[in-house]
Amino acid sequence: MELPVLNNVAPEAGGCSAGSCGSTDDQMGHLPEHIREKVFNHPCYSEEAHHYFARMHVAVAPACNIQCHYCNRKYDCANESRPGVVSELHHPVQAVKKVLAVAATIPQMTVLGIAGPGDPLANPERTFETFRMLSEQAPDIKLCVSTNGLSLPDHVDEMAKYNIDHVTITINCVDPDVGALIYPWIFWKNKRIKGREAAAILIEQQQKGLEMLVARGILVKVNSVMIPGVNDKHLAEVSRIVKAKGAFLHNVMPLISEAEHGTFYGMTGQRGPTNEELQTLQDECSGDMNMMRHCRQCRADAVGLLGEDRGDEFTMDKIEKMDINYPEAMKMRAEVHAAINEELESKRVAKNAKVQLVSIDGLKLNKPETRPVLMAIATKGGGVINEHFGHASEFLIYEASPSGVRFIGHRKTVAYCEGGDTCGDGETALDKSIKALTGCEVVLCSKIGFEPWGPLESAGIQPNGEHAMEPIEDAILAMYEEMRVAGKLVHKSSEQQKVA
Repeated sequence: MELPVLNNVAPEAGGCSAGSCGSTDDQMGHLPEHIREKVFNHPCYSEEAHHYFARMHVAVAPACNIQCHYCNRKYDCANESRPGVVSELHHPVQAVKKVLAVAATIPQMTVLGIAGPGDPLANPERTFETFRMLSEQAPDIKLCVSTNGLSLPDHVDEMAKYNIDHVTITINCVDPDVGALIYPWIFWKNKRIKGREAAAILIEQQQKGLEMLVARGILVKVNSVMIPGVNDKHLAEVSRIVKAKGAFLHNVMPLISEAEHGTFYGMTGQRGPTNEELQTLQDECSGDMNMMRHCRQCRADAVGLLGEDRGDEFTMDKIEKMDINYPEAMKMRAEVHAAINEELESKRVAKNAKVQLVSIDGLKLNKPETRPVLMAIATKGGGVINEHFGHASEFLIYEASPSGVRFIGHRKTVAYCEGGDTCGDGETALDKSIKALTGCEVVLCSKIGFEPWGPLESAGIQPNGEHAMEPIEDAILAMYEEMRVAGKLVHKSSEQQKVA
């Protein structure tokens, strides 16, 4: 019996998979080919690409022109994974040397971004000197910048000059009254401005900058931090407005508010959203707006695939000892990218070859009583299930339903195993993993030990290691079919009606 394909529309080159970033082939179809080309291998703009392509950030921008209640820029905490944190601050020459070293060592790296630890456009000399040198020395790398938008309108022309074709703006509100609860001050025209007035100026500059970028054909991703009780009810309006003005992608991120980070929100007890609250808001904002759900809220010096950080391999003392021949590295990079693109194209062709069915033989996934199921995936990347449960420090979350399979997001945890074939008692780590998987009914991994199996089942989560090295979405659909055959996809209300 032929199984239905995972998404109702198979993505073509240049697009995110349907239901992941929220961009289906129909929605991508209006984009010119040169814009589509900008997206397909960008791990932050394409959910499909983030399984295969890597990115890096360089920390050349220490100063910031606004203060956010959720931000505390520390430069010395290598164990934290959140925006604004770096281990080393670099001058432009150092940053370029680091980029060349990383690109030569990690050939699947396609994107270089400047995202802090302050605001890149509050440090324009350092930021654009870095971009200038990179555009000359590493023309095969995409250049990106992430900004709060306060100084954005003043620098759009220079961005276009250096072929910076991806810009992220953090827009948390379009209402100054809401903004006054998020931003205590901005530094504007040599003055510190506070309260509602500060928020109004920031919002005006952000919207102006967004319109200018779109007019130049530069792709804009909007980041928004979801702050329960502050802007959570307001972000759907933000999404509507930025889409209307031409933003390509909206990334609604959860507030990081642990007290140990020393932020205002952390010290005052402001909570972050639950996984369910975040998903509900993302779904509300999606509609026909492209939604990013695979964001890892990276450090300002992150290196590697999304979800991993190889920054320790590229400290300046190690880079100084490297012998880098970048022209030769470019040839190797081109070969690696071509191989990845060939693999992706092969998968797209295979997906297109499958018959798109709503109901096949006895498989009737669209029955009203058939319900959606959340599944957690342990993966190292490559779009396959290739991670041991005990080694996973995060899980990708997918929803299988009568409509197909869609990517929901990711949840971080602590690796249960310490490594190798043996595990410690792992009680605390296992508890954290089970808590991270709340709401999931299945966890798919390449292998799982005996000890975590029982606690997972007791928590209502079925472990499964039978789909190792299979494509993620194929394995999810196969598991969904197994559950259907076993009668596990009936709504509780339907079961209750039968009993009555």
